[in-house]
Amino acid sequence: MQASAYLKLSVATALVTIVLKTAAWWWTGSVSLAADALESLVNLAGAVFALVMVTLAAQPPDAEHPYGHHKAEYFSSGFEGILIIAAAMGILWGAFDRWRHPEPLEQVGVGVVLAVVSSALNGGLAWAMLRKARELRSVALEGDARHLITDVWTSAGVVVGLLGVMATGWQWLDPLLAALVALNILREGVHLMHESTRGLMDEALDAESMSKVQAVLNDFCHPHTLRFDHVTSRVAGQRRFVDLHMHMPAGWSLGRAAALRTSVEQALMSAVPGLRASIQLLPMDVEAHFDDPKDLL
Repeated sequence: MQASAYLKLSVATALVTIVLKTAAWWWTGSVSLAADALESLVNLAGAVFALVMVTLAAQPPDAEHPYGHHKAEYFSSGFEGILIIAAAMGILWGAFDRWRHPEPLEQVGVGVVLAVVSSALNGGLAWAMLRKARELRSVALEGDARHLITDVWTSAGVVVGLLGVMATGWQWLDPLLAALVALNILREGVHLMHESTRGLMDEALDAESMSKVQAVLNDFCHPHTLRFDHVTSRVAGQRRFVDLHMHMPAGWSLGRAAALRTSVEQALMSAVPGLRASIQLLPMDVEAHFDDPKDLL
């Protein structure tokens, strides 16, 4: 299954959990269950937006986007973070109002059962999505999976709180739990926004991938005939890029130099899945200079 298939399944699951959690809130009058239902509504909006962005990211390069559309996934992660933060603010407001005006809960057992069922659905889907996200290096899929995991913890906390209300009769536990739920998902929303910003800022490859790149280059290096420098990298969604200079003797033929460059590129792309390598050929005694003050104007 591709990322889009998992996100379609996420949309369907969100619809089911919205129905279950809304019914639980309707029967019990619990503000913590209302908060849980609101988060599932956010799940639905986030999954739909993620599906749109993943579809866009999969489009091939064109004249206006020669490097592809891979960064579209970061917009999905950021959008979902905004939705989560907005939901957290709404939950905090509802919890504060219920704290001021407490109301008795009804049919708590029914609400607990429905919350457990919805949590099990989200938990199973989140586990499968997170594994697939790591396999595909999909930021949008990972963001949606982590949101579902947050939902699972939210539901678990709500269930524990409702059981506490049943056991003690302390009605104030319900709004307190709703506020804790809001703070938890607020933390997750800030995390998603941070990850989205990092991706849009063209971060370098992770340390493990860069060590693999360096290992490949070391295998090709020769003290007097071949060296590499100005190695730079960046990540754009599922795609990874590395640029570098390859220095060789000026007397080599273009065909020999090009053949060796092809071998290096293939070795790099084999070592780091999803990598696109771009190598500039230079004579051994020529140095390239970057960050010239004229280029910064």
